[in-house]
Amino acid sequence: MKPIILAAAVAAACATAARAQVRHPAHDYPTSARADYVIGCLAGSGFKRELLERCSCVIDTIADLMPYEDYEQAETILSMQQGGLGDRGAMFRDTPIAKERTEQLRRAQAEASLQCH
Repeated sequence: MKPIILAAAVAAACATAARAQVRHPAHDYPTSARADYVIGCLAGSGFKRELLERCSCVIDTIADLMPYEDYEQAETILSMQQGGLGDRGAMFRDTPIAKERTEQLRRAQAEASLQCH
């Protein structure tokens, strides 16, 4: 009886792992980053329960479209742009990499908005 239970558990674990690899094979975001995005998304919407699925879909779609390292850079750049750094903030506004990363994130967000109703 125990070998059957063990075999079923291994099969279930393999199926779960396979699904996870199919969904985001190249762009695996840390759970904390996904959770942080969803919490921020919900906070911006008044923590309405019905938006949980949409907010989750958006970060999953962004993860499908851009590597985590690029996402993290874009989020940092946007955070620094909003930080009111004055002249020191120019490197977060005016450099090619800053413009590229923020545009990449904006494109991913736009695509996610289309996919996640």
